[in-house]
Amino acid sequence: MTVRSMLACGVTLAALMQTGNALAQSTSPVAVPDEAEAIIVTGSRIRQDPLSQRAPVVTLDTASLQRTGISSIADILQRLPSSAGGLNTRVNNSGNIGNPPDGGGVGAGSAEINLRYLGSKRTLVLVDGLRFVNGSSASGIPANVDLNTIPANMIERIEVLQSGQSPLYGSDAISGVVNIITRQQQEGLQVSGQFGTFRQGDGHTQDYQASYGIQGPTTSIVFGGSYVKQDEVRTADRDTSQFPNPGQTSCADPIGGCSSAIPNGRVTVGNFGNLTLKAPVSGRPRFDPLNPTGPNSDFKSFTSADAFNFAPFNYFLTPSERYGAWISAKQELTDTINFRVKALWNRRNSQNQAAFLPLFVGPDAGNGNLLDIISVDATNPFNPFGFTLSAGKPGEAPANYSTIRRRLVEAGQRTYTQNVDTMSLTMGLDGSFNVGARKWYWDANAVFGYNNARQLFTGNVNAQKLAQALGPVANCTGECVPFNIFGGVGSVTPAMLAFVGFDERSRSSQSLNDYTANLSGDLFDLPGGAVGFAVGYEHRVQRGSFDPDPIITAGLGSDIPAQPSRGGFNSDEVYGEIRIPLLKDVPFFQLLEVDGAVRHVNYSTSGSNTTYTGSAQWKPFSDLLLRGSYATGFRAPAIGELFGAASRSDAPIDDPCTNVPGSPYQTSATVRANCTANGVPANGSYQEPLGGQVSITTGGNLALMPETSRTLLFGGVYAPAWARESGFASNLSLEVNYYDIKVEGAIAPIGADITLARCVNTADPLSCNSISRSPGGNIIRVNGLLQNIGEITTRGLDVTFNYRSQATSAGTFGLSLNGNFLFDYSETVPSSTGFTTTSYEGVTRGFPDQSYPKFKGTGVVDWTIGDIGASFTGRYIKAVREFDNRQLDGTFYGDVQVVYTPSFLDRRMAFAIGVNNVFNQDPPACFSCTGPNYDPTTYDVPGQFGYLRISYKM
Repeated sequence: MTVRSMLACGVTLAALMQTGNALAQSTSPVAVPDEAEAIIVTGSRIRQDPLSQRAPVVTLDTASLQRTGISSIADILQRLPSSAGGLNTRVNNSGNIGNPPDGGGVGAGSAEINLRYLGSKRTLVLVDGLRFVNGSSASGIPANVDLNTIPANMIERIEVLQSGQSPLYGSDAISGVVNIITRQQQEGLQVSGQFGTFRQGDGHTQDYQASYGIQGPTTSIVFGGSYVKQDEVRTADRDTSQFPNPGQTSCADPIGGCSSAIPNGRVTVGNFGNLTLKAPVSGRPRFDPLNPTGPNSDFKSFTSADAFNFAPFNYFLTPSERYGAWISAKQELTDTINFRVKALWNRRNSQNQAAFLPLFVGPDAGNGNLLDIISVDATNPFNPFGFTLSAGKPGEAPANYSTIRRRLVEAGQRTYTQNVDTMSLTMGLDGSFNVGARKWYWDANAVFGYNNARQLFTGNVNAQKLAQALGPVANCTGECVPFNIFGGVGSVTPAMLAFVGFDERSRSSQSLNDYTANLSGDLFDLPGGAVGFAVGYEHRVQRGSFDPDPIITAGLGSDIPAQPSRGGFNSDEVYGEIRIPLLKDVPFFQLLEVDGAVRHVNYSTSGSNTTYTGSAQWKPFSDLLLRGSYATGFRAPAIGELFGAASRSDAPIDDPCTNVPGSPYQTSATVRANCTANGVPANGSYQEPLGGQVSITTGGNLALMPETSRTLLFGGVYAPAWARESGFASNLSLEVNYYDIKVEGAIAPIGADITLARCVNTADPLSCNSISRSPGGNIIRVNGLLQNIGEITTRGLDVTFNYRSQATSAGTFGLSLNGNFLFDYSETVPSSTGFTTTSYEGVTRGFPDQSYPKFKGTGVVDWTIGDIGASFTGRYIKAVREFDNRQLDGTFYGDVQVVYTPSFLDRRMAFAIGVNNVFNQDPPACFSCTGPNYDPTTYDVPGQFGYLRISYKM
């Protein structure tokens, strides 16, 4: 067994996780602190001892964040075993695959957190316990916070509540809550600089942070700035992404995957077959109608070997630049009243990239717009056929050609460049007063947030101008230049491009006004202690809008179509929480406590909802805490889901009507008959195009109701006092939590695969009417509507172990292990036979990319002696399989870091050096993933990443 294998086995057996001892859940049984030390901890609104956390909370402090060497908070959070990944800077998909079917847009360049695989919109992100404005993508109205909008050096710590808590926090807190705690006070200057790069010499990352704090008798001010720049990693520079499929060496490979839109063009005219050029020509190609592929013709028959390999023209890691400034201030107005203000501004410049535009023209192009009815006139100087290629629109001859496909390399690669500005202002008053001998606490807060995104897409074509340039030459006047769509690479001149091309500019924005008031304190004493309570009120106003380019709105673009949308909602919410300590310090009941909370909300869009939770904690003796809880939750429909206009996404789904060996069309007479009735040619000529995708069009639905959920949680913490008293450890704890979550009325469209199956198998009228086909049988679109149709269930086990030794002559040692065992993740949706339940545990799905390993874990071993600290982080992801049973092998990543903090400089400076993916582990190959042959939500970019960091504090 190799050293690498032994390390992987050792980490796996322990059931692992993330970033050192700071990641441990602080649930060790200790004495209740003085009242002055009680604070608000994520998971409760009642002030309590932060070391006696009663909920499964993972805490990441500044040291644990820095240990990763990663400059994106989202990338760090996505390493949590309870996290399912989500959108991040490894995801390159943008307008080239369309918008997701929820009105939210792709969110290109942004990053999110998705707990329990339930989606980022079911994970609530808070900043200091308050809501934060959702992100904007310039391609829709997302339902989640963009974590890249929060400057890293503003963060004091991050608390991740790994359980749903809608009764306390409201909508979206179904799978959990991420509470980002910002820096409230600091004395003097703190600065840091980090540079990192991949071994291949790309993906350079620069990270510079600075903050300064002023501490006075009644005033505290902290302000800072940050700058982060991440360069791209191109798929052309990694072996795993040279072709559309893993291991592929040629487009002629029977596995397919390359595109039928090629630089030399492909044309299907009449009975001449599928033709392409033998070689590019400078003017009009020669064409011999008697022998189309003979010596007197510049054309030949198209074969798969002529297909276009688009794989090397994408990003593995998208380039981005983030910079911003922030300030946090506190002023004591009186001995019992404080005024607080916090403000931030952040700019993100990011980019996604796709291969050169695939221009599809003709009746079977399937664009669903003007491009499908363009005719190429006989007078066009580059038309080689001697007659008009008619698309068959009214007033013209019947269609006599199918498609012209041309990869427009002359226009350069498609780029999607985003500029996103985020502003947030929080103001609040807080204080306390006495009710008899008891102290009650109050606070009132106002949050104002705004996010504005702009996106520039280069490489698009105006269909109206293209129609003019391909039409009668007599009509091509003024700035019009006749367009050569037949001549192959180099035949499209700059003048032609200048006329038909345009820069697509879109924008979106979101705003948040949130007003909250809270009151908490103790009511009376019971044998177990004081009965605590918290009550509060929240009024929230959210607005969002998406405005695509006017040319796109008019349906004249050659890429993904879109329509404008805008909307918003108001909510009024009240909650109450109570903690009842029944027993304390009696035999078998070191502590017995029950807690409960209830929240009632009223949304202007989806009406009223009430959620509640109840929990119990029992310490039979001081070293052991047992707990259990039951909670209901809800998620109100997001703005994009309610008001989103029809948007398109392209899914890699096989059309059952394609006439190829083994297809349902060939094996079932019923399918053939129903396909013919749905518009597929009866002669069996239809075959799905190479690299084909099914276009899905989905719009918002104002009739949507909130999703509802229920969560069961059982767990315990064992933190033996003997380990501390004997000197064996300064900290030793083991925590285990079992969770069971069910989401009902999940908002989703009926899947395109289900719609197609219902139509071809049962001739269901609603399904068949939702499918639009071209005259040649190609799917133009499958229409869907967001509905409350789904059910999601997930069950699993979180395990956390933490050990820290006493200080010895050999230094101090620490071990942190955390892992997640996924027992079940299944989705139930309508099917052609009623309802179908699909289990995903141990599976990877390719659209959207997401893997569901049955185990994920991380272990950290760290050692400190004198001025030196070192750590090794191991991350293991168990093997998963694709739906065709191809396996993605188990993956082990190793990260190392060494920190030197010289005592002769009073430990004011620190020097860190580290390597992530020290074993140079490639991600497992994936055939069905839409990422470049791997799942970017679960695995790292290929290559070793090394970094150096210097920090200084006064």
